[in-house]
Amino acid sequence: MKLLSILRHAKSSWSDSSLLDHDRPLNKRGLRDAPRMGDLIREKGLVPDAILSSTALRARDTALAVAETAGFPDEVCFVRRLYGAGPVDYVEALSALSDDFEHAMVVGHNPGLEELVARMVGEPHSMPTAALAVVELPVESWRELDSLPQGSLRALWRPRELGE
Repeated sequence: MKLLSILRHAKSSWSDSSLLDHDRPLNKRGLRDAPRMGDLIREKGLVPDAILSSTALRARDTALAVAETAGFPDEVCFVRRLYGAGPVDYVEALSALSDDFEHAMVVGHNPGLEELVARMVGEPHSMPTAALAVVELPVESWRELDSLPQGSLRALWRPRELGE
């Protein structure tokens, strides 16, 4: 059994129209919500063994804030192909992980993450910014994800539902 945490990047800023989409930073709410999700991960005992993140600035900053506040002891792995990725891209990136990792996290973007959650658990779930879905997967090896096994949704948290 493997555990997969799927985290959408926190809320980003649209204030500077000269920036490329890839270079948009987190806004005030995003800077607040990313560490809150890291705290939640730590409190729930869900610190992953590996974190894969999109290279987009908003995803990188989310992943780093979550990793720091959750107490993730290693380096976040930034994967260019996760920017604008679909479910197949996430599965391919995860399939390359060592089976020594029991719990992995991906940090990325919609619509790809909502599609990934739907394919992993067999039903759609809304993934607003900084939402975290935790999926139990009936596999022993990350390479088995190629068959897109049906997992079960262990938890789904959205920042607005956490209260202040």
